[in-house]
Amino acid sequence: MNQLAEMTDKKENLIDIRLILLFAGITLLGLGSGFGLSRLQVSGSGQGINPDKEDAAGQASGKSVKIGQTYGNQSEQFTDEAIGVVQKNNEESEGTHVLIREGGESQTAYLTSSLVDLDRFVNRKVKVWGETFAAQKVGWLMDVGAVKVLE
Repeated sequence: MNQLAEMTDKKENLIDIRLILLFAGITLLGLGSGFGLSRLQVSGSGQGINPDKEDAAGQASGKSVKIGQTYGNQSEQFTDEAIGVVQKNNEESEGTHVLIREGGESQTAYLTSSLVDLDRFVNRKVKVWGETFAAQKVGWLMDVGAVKVLE
C-alpha cells in the first residue's frame, strides 16, 4: 500500500510541475508577443515616429508637405473637389479653414476635416476632395477627406 501512495504522490508532483511549466510558457509567450508588437512598425500605413513617414490617414508626421503629394484618405471616392489656397478661418463662422478660389469671395469654400490636419496646408495651393455639408452661415462647407499639394 505504501508503494501505491508513493506512486500517487509522484504523479501529482509530475502534474504540478507540468502545470507550472505550462503557465510559465504561456506567460513568456504573452510577454514576448506583446514586446514584439510594441516594437513593430506597420508597413504600408507608415505608422511610426519618423517625420518623413505618413500616418494611417496619409498625413506626414512632421510639418513638411511635398508638392505633388496627396494626404488623407485616397481610397474613398469623394463627391466634391475644389482647387484654391488654404487659409485659417479667423471669422466666427463654420469651418476651421477657408479655401480661397478664383472668382472672388462667392467662390470661397469653408473647410473642416477629421482626417487631415489642414493647418499643414495654410498658404499652399491645393486640390481638396470631400463631402459638402449643409451650412448654416456660409455658402459652401466641405468636410475634407484628401488634399493634394499643387504649389
